[in-house]
Amino acid sequence: MINKKIEKALNRQVVLEAEASQYYLAMASWAENNGYNGVAAFFYRHSDEERIHMLKLIKYINERGGCAEISALSKPRAHFSSLNDIFQDLLKQEITVSGEINDLIEICLKEKDYTTHNFLQWYVAEQIEEEALARTMLDKLKLIGSDKGGLYLFDRDLSTFQASPSGDGNKA
Repeated sequence: MINKKIEKALNRQVVLEAEASQYYLAMASWAENNGYNGVAAFFYRHSDEERIHMLKLIKYINERGGCAEISALSKPRAHFSSLNDIFQDLLKQEITVSGEINDLIEICLKEKDYTTHNFLQWYVAEQIEEEALARTMLDKLKLIGSDKGGLYLFDRDLSTFQASPSGDGNKA
C-alpha cells in the first residue's frame, strides 16, 4: 500500500503534468493561429508527451494501492507576444516541474519509499532532457533574432523535430 503522504504528492504531480499538457496545447493553438505550423506541431506533440507522463503517474498510484485523483485544471495562458516569449515560458514550466520532481524525491527519501524513488528516476532524467531542449530552442531563436528567413526555417524544422528518446518512445 502506498504511503498517504506520497500518494498526495504524486496526485499533485498528476495535476502539474495535466496542466503542462494543457499549457502546451494553448501554446500550440497560439502558434497555429499565428502561422507557425511547425512550432504548433512541436507543441501538440509536447502536449501529448505531458499527458503520457500524467498517465504513468496515475497508473503507478493505482498499481500501488492508492487512488489517483483527476482534478480540475487551471486555464492556461493563451496569448504570447513572440516565439521567444513562448519558448521562455516552456523553459520556466520545465524548471518548475523539475523542482516539483525533486520535492517528490525528497518526500520519498524521508518516508523511505525506495520503490517510488526508483519510479521517479525516469522523471528526473526526463526533466534534464526537457530543460536542455527548451534552452536549445531559446539559443536558436537568439541566433536567428528577427531574421524572417531564419524564423521560417526554425518553424519548418520544428514540424518534424524529434529529440533523443528518453525511454517512452514518444519524445518530441
